[in-house]
Amino acid sequence: MSTASLYRRFLPSPPAIDFASVEGKKIFNEALQKGTMEGFFRLISYFQTQSEPAYCGLASLSMVLNSLSIDPGRKWKGPWRWFDESMLECCEPLQIVKDKGITFGKVVCLAHSSGAKVQAFRTTQSTIDDFRKYVLKCSTSDNCHMISTYHRGIFKQTGNGHFSPIGGYNAERDMALILDVARFKYPPHWVPLKLLWDAMNSIDQSTGRHRGFMLISRPHREPGLLYTLSCKDESWTSIAKYLKEDVPLLVSSQHVDTIERILDVVFKSLPSNFNQFIRWMAEIRRTEDINQNLSSEEESRLDLKQELLKQVQETELFKHVEKFLFSVGYEDSQSYVPAKTGSQDSENLSEMESDESCCPETCVKCIKGVGEDKVKTYPSGNDVFTALLLALPPQAWSGIKDQSLLQEMKQLISMVSFPTLLQQEVLHLRRQLQLLKRCQENKEDEDLSAPA
Repeated sequence: MSTASLYRRFLPSPPAIDFASVEGKKIFNEALQKGTMEGFFRLISYFQTQSEPAYCGLASLSMVLNSLSIDPGRKWKGPWRWFDESMLECCEPLQIVKDKGITFGKVVCLAHSSGAKVQAFRTTQSTIDDFRKYVLKCSTSDNCHMISTYHRGIFKQTGNGHFSPIGGYNAERDMALILDVARFKYPPHWVPLKLLWDAMNSIDQSTGRHRGFMLISRPHREPGLLYTLSCKDESWTSIAKYLKEDVPLLVSSQHVDTIERILDVVFKSLPSNFNQFIRWMAEIRRTEDINQNLSSEEESRLDLKQELLKQVQETELFKHVEKFLFSVGYEDSQSYVPAKTGSQDSENLSEMESDESCCPETCVKCIKGVGEDKVKTYPSGNDVFTALLLALPPQAWSGIKDQSLLQEMKQLISMVSFPTLLQQEVLHLRRQLQLLKRCQENKEDEDLSAPA
């Protein structure tokens, strides 16, 4: 059955005021003079239209993450790292979001998982006065942005629940600017802050909980420099269950008397697709990028990655893992560096001549670019396995019956002796694992806080 097509909607005004109208421009200029439009310019630089009718939450989040210059640590398309709606399916499969939308708790969980610093509040956990203070805070800064989830009906608009970033605030008029990501439907518009609060102070029928708002800011350091938990694979839930539940049961039920025996018990039961779960985000760079086109920020990031990989390989746990994998005849089969043919990166790789070899002392791959003296080291299974073990919570090993072995294992995974950079990487993995577990148990709408 055919459906009539629509070209935009008429914006009910009042209560909303079109941003591009004469009055909307006047409100903007007043706010600009008072310094409450500082966050606007970053957001408007990355303003996007949601690509699906139900992707408002994903579009709002990717827009904010990009405006904060948070590196996703993984490729979008070609050689580019960039947040896009298609990359935000960690807490909910994209097909489900496309069909049913996404809840407030899952968007908060996605923001946490993406490495942002997040403060989230339902209207039952805040007040309108607190909300006004937070709007003012984000409007006077370009390193903190707000996403609001509200019911459109309060503004006399068509539709129900919706997500959009808040782009600014006029304190004298007490009006907030909504940068509506459904730009095919409504333009950006000013609304009375009291009315926006009322629109948030409504019940989401899918969860039975109140809507709210979240403040998103850039972390002190880019998370996941080398490793990140990947849930793109459909069976990621089984892997999360294995890590959080099965491993503790395995080490407590099996007779383990050495570190190598622990590794044997853990690794022989690993799900077959675990290598897609923890991945190293290696970049394949063109020859010209290697020599001249990288920004100083990117060069600094690459140097940090090299240092972090070195720190992983210097841990005592890595030495045990390396020895164990060698004893069982493990051959590194993980394709961190794509082949020159049959790969989506083949076009990029065709422009880069390289000398690829294996460094036997660490069993990691090395790439040496043309005209480049510095060898780039890429991780192999040895350090990925090490990262997997470090990502597990310390209590995962509490079932080891041999007390001296238990103490030895605790010492190996203790972060006290780790350099700060490695500590941050391990904490990032552990927090991501907690978030995935929270989603697996459908508790993301119960707890909006960042993992401990």
